[in-house]
Amino acid sequence: MSRRTVLRTGAIAGAAAVVTVPGAAGAAASTPLFGHGVASGDPLPDAVMLWTRVTPTAASAPGSGTGPDTTVRWEVSRDRDFTSVVASGSVTATATSDHTVKVDVSGLTPATEYFYRFSAANTLSETGRTVTAPAPESAVSGLRLGVVSCANWEGGYFSAYRHLAGRDDLFAVVHLGDYLYEYGTGEYSAMPAGTGRVHEPRHEIVTLADYRIRHAQYKTDPDLRALHAAVPMIATWDDHESADNAHERGAENHDPATEGDWAARRAAATRAYIEWMPVRTDGSRLYRRFRFGTLAELSMLDLRTYRTEQPSLRAPRRSPADDHGTLTGARQMEWLTSGLTTSPTHWKLVGNPVMITPLLIPPLDPQRTGALTDLLGVPAAGVPVNTDQWDGYPADRQRLLDALRETGTGNVVFLTGDIHTTWASDVPEDAALYPAGSVATELVVPSVTSDNIDDLLGVPPRTATPPIEDAIRGLNRHIAYVELDSHGYGVLDVTPEAVQMDWFFLDDRTDPASGVTRAAGMRVRTGTAHVEPAPPL
Repeated sequence: MSRRTVLRTGAIAGAAAVVTVPGAAGAAASTPLFGHGVASGDPLPDAVMLWTRVTPTAASAPGSGTGPDTTVRWEVSRDRDFTSVVASGSVTATATSDHTVKVDVSGLTPATEYFYRFSAANTLSETGRTVTAPAPESAVSGLRLGVVSCANWEGGYFSAYRHLAGRDDLFAVVHLGDYLYEYGTGEYSAMPAGTGRVHEPRHEIVTLADYRIRHAQYKTDPDLRALHAAVPMIATWDDHESADNAHERGAENHDPATEGDWAARRAAATRAYIEWMPVRTDGSRLYRRFRFGTLAELSMLDLRTYRTEQPSLRAPRRSPADDHGTLTGARQMEWLTSGLTTSPTHWKLVGNPVMITPLLIPPLDPQRTGALTDLLGVPAAGVPVNTDQWDGYPADRQRLLDALRETGTGNVVFLTGDIHTTWASDVPEDAALYPAGSVATELVVPSVTSDNIDDLLGVPPRTATPPIEDAIRGLNRHIAYVELDSHGYGVLDVTPEAVQMDWFFLDDRTDPASGVTRAAGMRVRTGTAHVEPAPPL
């Protein structure tokens, strides 16, 4: 298999088609029929999910719950001109599913590039490109993935997505959560001057209609649309897809007195996410696994649906060492440990929404401590754990790491988002004994736009944070690299010899034409459970 041929990204063809429909007052109005683009996701050796949304009338806006049933035809071809169509069919888009369309196309050939499009009312969508995974037992020489997390519409422009869409070497993009943000306008962070990006609806989203409208807004972003049309996405959610610091019975950003029942809100958020994302689910279960020949397997986690409330000084439900707290839930933990310890592939990758590396926060001056603890979700009074992450659930983490050690399972690499900053770490079974006992590694990507330390402090990049980074590495010997200021994405390269992450940082998140620079690279050699600096891919 030629990786350059099979895993290359094609250019995006076509633009959003426009259909003329009667307006509310009877006047003609131009409404994009396929105004939210096309997307693919969850590639298997013989199947891939396709997605789009149609707007059949001007009144059929996202979240409206109105509009006629609309027949949407889809086609999958081996060539961009659709002279070699290999699969086709039709589906009815209805108001019940917010006129979104999802098709799980099966019967495809492994490790093959395909093109797809939709049509309705004599109008064609833009053309998307996708690819199927290699056959399970095939020998794969390499795999390259984009890795992203934390894209706040009001935080800046999605230039990171544009740069990933323009690459010619990605099999897929892994999205580790916070695909969108639930807060009302200006509530999450101060908008950088000049972005002109305001959330819709402007209030915090709570209802099913609210979540649908917010999803729709994000999918009008040209850079996100370009990314979805260029490569398949493998996504999971974190907390902002429902509410900040969510857990099984509530969220820090949910007030039952004014926002109603948490179960109803979470159900609305879940339904909208499944409607609007190219994900394959078993009911509402989002954790799932993907295999890329004998080279690698990717386990995508859901670390919000089943977790108990995270401990904090503001809500001391339990001590951090309490065995009764769980991040994964018992069933997902069993699925994860058994999958990792029995996987037949060379590398075991984990799509991990929140950081698993143990982290002690060093003593800092009050201003910088406040910014760091706010970002990490740690109470300002000071707790030596990042309680919204795996640090708040040490029993779950110990179960997982013990299973890896006891079974001799190696080559486990956690791919992580959420924390808005960049990290590379060894994951020791006991941090106090490090460098002995490292059983896995972790590579953490920065946010696409969401605030990090310099943003929270209101200072220029690389002015206040280098001392923090030095102090973190000094206190946490297993952390090899940390950068707290920049926004961007990661590119992960997987070969039998090593896994390497290169980080790319944007010049300016508030500039829609921002450039990007490769900032660093860290590699994990096979059999080592150790990160080390690496030259560019």
